[in-house]
Amino acid sequence: MFHCIPLWRCNRHVEAIDKRHCSLVYVPEEIYRYARSLEELLLDANQLRELPEQFFQLVKLRKLGLSDNEIQRLPPEIANFMQLVELDVSRNGKKAPIPLRLSLCLSDAGDMINNHEYIKVIEVLFLAVGGLCIWVSLSVFLVVGCFNSSLTQLRRLEELDLGNNEIYNLPESIGALLHLKDLWLDGNQLSELPQEIGNLKNLLCLDVSENRLERLPEEISGLTSLTDLVISQNLLETIPEGIGKLKKLSILKLDQNRLTQLPEAIGDCENLTELVLTENRLLTLPKSIGKLKKLSNLNADRNKLVSLPKEIGGCCSLTMFCIRDNRLTRLPAEVSQAMELHVLDVAGNRLHHLPLSLTTLKLKALWLSDNQSQPLLTFQTDIDRTTGEKILTCVLLPQMPSEPICQESLPRCGALESLVTDISEEAWNDRSVHRVSAIRFLEDEKDEDENETRTLQRRATPHPGELKNMKKTVENLRNDMNAAKGLDSNKNEVNHAAERVTTSV
Repeated sequence: MFHCIPLWRCNRHVEAIDKRHCSLVYVPEEIYRYARSLEELLLDANQLRELPEQFFQLVKLRKLGLSDNEIQRLPPEIANFMQLVELDVSRNGKKAPIPLRLSLCLSDAGDMINNHEYIKVIEVLFLAVGGLCIWVSLSVFLVVGCFNSSLTQLRRLEELDLGNNEIYNLPESIGALLHLKDLWLDGNQLSELPQEIGNLKNLLCLDVSENRLERLPEEISGLTSLTDLVISQNLLETIPEGIGKLKKLSILKLDQNRLTQLPEAIGDCENLTELVLTENRLLTLPKSIGKLKKLSNLNADRNKLVSLPKEIGGCCSLTMFCIRDNRLTRLPAEVSQAMELHVLDVAGNRLHHLPLSLTTLKLKALWLSDNQSQPLLTFQTDIDRTTGEKILTCVLLPQMPSEPICQESLPRCGALESLVTDISEEAWNDRSVHRVSAIRFLEDEKDEDENETRTLQRRATPHPGELKNMKKTVENLRNDMNAAKGLDSNKNEVNHAAERVTTSV
């Protein structure tokens, strides 16, 4: 009789073996027969406790899966795997809690290392394992305190993700990662960046948002290849002049900081296309901003801007310009020189009118108020009495500063006082109610000498349901008052009748 021998036993050239979920306690001996050709070995979801010395003779391995086992340690012999591309040892070890979750991957691979027992494992992988220095992408999670500087031994590292940890200090050795292209440090507790970060000449993307940075090192000017710089949600009050040396910078996000001014050098960032300055304390923008010929998106909402430089018109590629919730009283006519402008948002300012030159733009949206129902309005031309120039005006101009509604200005009447108080404190506590939309009509020429200002103000009204309740309450009170008056009149008539009877007697 002849027995059929499995093909994988006949073929001495086996490149992949899958032994997942096989309840293995030991590594099968037959695997070692294919040490010369085996490139992929999956032993996940078994009961392996240790790896024998013979196991590390599988020097051709490129992908090794050991997750969901009971392996307590990785021996230094793992350095034999010089061609390893993917390594997964997640969910191993039960003796101690896992203080660190580490994920590594190459540009052509997925997860490499996830969630092993001790940080010593990292030391083994990055110091003892010389072959793994070719890894180019690294993500580290659940790091508290100082970042382990041994990771900087990965000299060829191109991507480093340290986001959403609790890192307080970044080691100076970070400057040794000369091949680094992407560095994510967002969501940590960093108060400063080391000067050595300026050594990263190949860095393309740097994200340090959601930290506690109070300053940026002047050496940041050394990041000459940088295209994306995200510093949102920090405590910055100034930006170093060296920012102007970032000639390739395309995206700069500085929103939610404490900036009071921008350096003139920012105009030297000649390739800048997006500049986000939302929620700072800026009083004005630098004149050099007009040098940003490629800038297409400029957002400076919720600052303290009182004026704009006329050089803003030099941003010839500007398509979206948002400056709502500032303190602007006028727009420079030069804004119209930004011929590509499609969206202009100036709501929440103190503009009296708009420059006539805006009519030359092909705007798709011009926002003047939060209550504006359509992106574009109908404008009328008028004459500025101060300068004699032609201007644009509409029903939403001049803009009025937001003012809270005083309770004294609300109508009150006797027994309804408590009802009105409740409505004003609860139902009208919405911020939108506190905004006053005002329509101011220009005086006719014949009334100029009278110096009269006629205004029509629209104030927010209660919800219709509240009006119905108020109406019912008023009607009930009115009925009660009428009933009370009826009783009083009847009582008076009875008393008068009694008096007449007594008199006649």
